[in-house]
Formats: sequence, structure tokens, C-alpha cells
Amino acid sequence: MAASMLVQRTAALCGTFKGISVSKAVRPVNSHYGFMLQTACYNPRPLRLNLRGPYIPDKDSIKTPEWQKTARYDKKLFGRFGSASHIDPASLWPSHEELEKIIAEEKQWHPPLEVMLKNIEAKEKEETEKRLAKEKLIAANMAKMPKMIEDWRREKRETKRKLKEEKAKKAKLLAEAQERFGYSMDPRSPKFLEMVAEIEKEEKKKKKLLKRRVKEEQVAAPPVAQS
Repeated sequence: MAASMLVQRTAALCGTFKGISVSKAVRPVNSHYGFMLQTACYNPRPLRLNLRGPYIPDKDSIKTPEWQKTARYDKKLFGRFGSASHIDPASLWPSHEELEKIIAEEKQWHPPLEVMLKNIEAKEKEETEKRLAKEKLIAANMAKMPKMIEDWRREKRETKRKLKEEKAKKAKLLAEAQERFGYSMDPRSPKFLEMVAEIEKEEKKKKKLLKRRVKEEQVAAPPVAQS
């Protein structure tokens, strides 16, 4: 009801202000009724459309866009309007180079069934070979496992023995330093390190003399009589 009354009032206002210019009629644009009045009195120009036949661009004209002069646009026109587009269907067929490219793409992305089966077979064969090689490597490593465990245990025992010997040697050197100097020393002190170097030098000298004595005894021993 309210809408019909509003339309009647708008029509009456349009008839009243028919002789007034548009600029004066739409002056109260800020108000809601002024906007409705402007909308109701709007009379656009009719569009000049050629609906009798298809639009066929003139390729010789400078005003025709370049994308309307391409073969792709010709294909679109022929697909939409058919023979009315005045386009020769033979011109839309791909050239030899384009046809070879299309065939190559189809072979690459859509190969025949035989080729697909061969590819699947080759892939399965490759995966089987990889699996067998992996299983063979695992079996070889498992065969070596007992020896590897024994070597690891032996190295662990050897490391433990060396640490024990070094600890005993360090304790012996500290006791000898305390006996020599009369007080306990820091193993990082220069005096202690100098004493250790001196002791190592004496031990090397003793080993050298012992080696020379053993060699002299072997030379002086009488040869063993052969039966």
C-alpha cells in the first residue's frame, strides 16, 4: 500500500516538474525523496545494437583489436555462428607443425595401452630389484652383526683398561710428587708437569738400555747346534 502511494506521488511530481530542467529537479540530492525522484525521472538513451546478424570484425581495419584478428578468434566465431561467420573451415585446421606437436603431446600425456603396460612392468621390475638389493644388504649386515658386537665390546674393554691405567699412573705420580716435595700438588701445576716430563725421560732411557742389553745378549749367545 505504501509503495503504491509512493509511486503515485513520484509520478505526480514528475508531471509537475516536467517543464523544469533536470539540474533544478534533482537539486535536493541529499534527501531520500530527491534521490527517488531522480531515479524515477531517468530516461536513458536506447542502445544501438546490431541484433540482426553476427558481429564479424574487419581484419583490415586499424580500429579492430589485434586479438580479434587471430586464428583463435576465428575458431570461436565459426563455432558460434558457423557459415554465417564467412570463415573457411579449412583455414582452421592445424598446420603440419602444429599437428605434429599435438600428436607428440598426446603420445607423452596419453600414451597407448601397450606403452602404459610396459612402463608399469619396467617400474615394478625396478622396484623389485631395489627391494632385493636392500634385503641382500640387510642379510649381509646381519651376518656381520656378531663380529661387530664382539669388536665393540673389545674396544669398550680396551678403553676401560686404558682409563684405569691412566688413573693409576696419575695417582702414582701424585704420590711420588708428595713424597719428593713433602706436600700434595695440583696435577696442573708447572712443577708437577716438569716432574712428569723428567720421569718419562728416565723411563725412555731405561727402556732404551734394556733393549740394547737384550740385543747384546742375543749376539753373545752361542748358536744352536743343528742335528
